Amino acid sequence: MRFLISLVVLLSALAGGPVYAKKKEVVPVAPPRLPPASVTDPENLWYLDLSTGGRVVIWLRPDAAPKMVDRVKTLTRQHFYDGLAFHRVIDGFMAQGGDPKGDGTGGSTLPDLPAEFNYLPHVRGAVSAARAEKEDSANSQFFIVFDPKLSLDKKYTVFGRVIEGMPFVDTITRGEPPANPSRILHAYIAADHPPAYVPPAPPTLAPAAAAALLGPAKPAAVVKPAPAATTKKKAAK
Repeated sequence: MRFLISLVVLLSALAGGPVYAKKKEVVPVAPPRLPPASVTDPENLWYLDLSTGGRVVIWLRPDAAPKMVDRVKTLTRQHFYDGLAFHRVIDGFMAQGGDPKGDGTGGSTLPDLPAEFNYLPHVRGAVSAARAEKEDSANSQFFIVFDPKLSLDKKYTVFGRVIEGMPFVDTITRGEPPANPSRILHAYIAADHPPAYVPPAPPTLAPAAAAALLGPAKPAAVVKPAPAATTKKKAAK
């Protein structure tokens, strides 16, 4: 035993100091990624029928943002999104909607959600949760990306991507807010067997506006009665 201690002391002296066992570096291990839902799974296809002329199909990603996807499904099935406007639309950036107030300050009556920042990028067609300055403040609002904005990655929760109908997104009216905003006519989950897209009815004009477009009314034509037919009596021969 004394020999062993002496050997340790000798080795320590030769090394220029005490001998310590090296601690193993702990490298954080990222949790394994769950497989994404099938791109044809109707339970994870979100339909937005837009006033711009057609249906947008969004592939939802519960593998990357399960809480936000569940929120969107819940609100959609409550018809929360039907009729809501895209209240903030910036050319070359994104179109934001999902606010019942229409000014960016509203949301649903459900509690705000924790951030689910993930590896999905903010590329063209990405659908991401809008939030306030606080990270855990996503609720019902969302935005669809026009052009890639990778600076938003890991700062906002991407929960889906447009796979059909992006031209209808591209024609959403710009503005903050737009003077005449584009709207979500109806939102559906594909598994609920929604009807086919129905275009919006043309706007009806108030009587005064219609009269202004048509101009002053022309006076009605007066029809004079025809003269009564006369029969000449012939003298008897």
